[in-house]
Amino acid sequence: MTTHELHPELGTTTDVFDRSAPPVLTAEPGDTVVAGSLDASGFLERQRTPGEERPRMFDERRGHCLTGPIAVRGAEPGHLLAVHIVSVEPGEWGWTVAGARDTAVNRALGLAGEPTWLLWEIDADAGTATDDRGHTVRTSPFLGVIGMPPDEPGLHSTIPPRAAGGGNIDCRELIAGATLFLPVTVPGALLHLGDGHAAQGDGEVSGTAIECPMTTRVTLDLVPDAPVRGPHAVTPHGRITFGFDADLNAAMAEALAAMVTWMQHLYDVDRGTATALASSVVDLRITQVANGTWGVHAVLAHGAVC
Repeated sequence: MTTHELHPELGTTTDVFDRSAPPVLTAEPGDTVVAGSLDASGFLERQRTPGEERPRMFDERRGHCLTGPIAVRGAEPGHLLAVHIVSVEPGEWGWTVAGARDTAVNRALGLAGEPTWLLWEIDADAGTATDDRGHTVRTSPFLGVIGMPPDEPGLHSTIPPRAAGGGNIDCRELIAGATLFLPVTVPGALLHLGDGHAAQGDGEVSGTAIECPMTTRVTLDLVPDAPVRGPHAVTPHGRITFGFDADLNAAMAEALAAMVTWMQHLYDVDRGTATALASSVVDLRITQVANGTWGVHAVLAHGAVC
């Protein structure tokens, strides 16, 4: 198996999904990719003061600054792409902003006028980040965006997560040691990686986490069949299924239905029994409320059912 390296440069980054975009790298199943990525805004230089505008990879930002697309040889619609996250290392700095957009959440919070920025110093070795106002938090780095383009012509936004192909999932559980399974949408998969988060709470309530550059090592493989056909994950803490919809109730039902299906397979029980078990051991969490298409993830902890 081969290890490939990708650095975030003009020819290896994009801020849209496009099924016709040529891959910047082609990997074999089982290969490892070490991908550097800029922060979501694509800053080429760190901010010196909170909210300072600095040169960016793309002058007119359309979406997240992502590294890719990465083709996986032999990937076809009907397969699942397994993205095993080996390691995730944040850069030395990051930023968070609140009240930057007119959204229903920001209006409910009473945020209007000038946005509020935090500028963070990140110590990857210590596992901490400290903002310009002196607050220190523990880091738990992950990528907000791991995904493939829709199987439709044209340019597509990186902002909404999608049941087909994943994308801007923003799930804080996808740390090192997790494996994310995504339905392949287009021949070759055309995987994109980016939107590094040094730390984020469930919900990503301000619309941003600690946005930062990231170096991520992933091993890619193809799965021909699985009991859950939609996006799902196995993490160091448990099994996860996802739901995405403009209606939070629908997103919840989607995540729960997938988890019930998985539990039927795991425990060889009927759907009613799996649902009753789920009511005792499955946690429903709001993944993010930041992207218009809301996210919910259902979590079944390892060892919850013996």
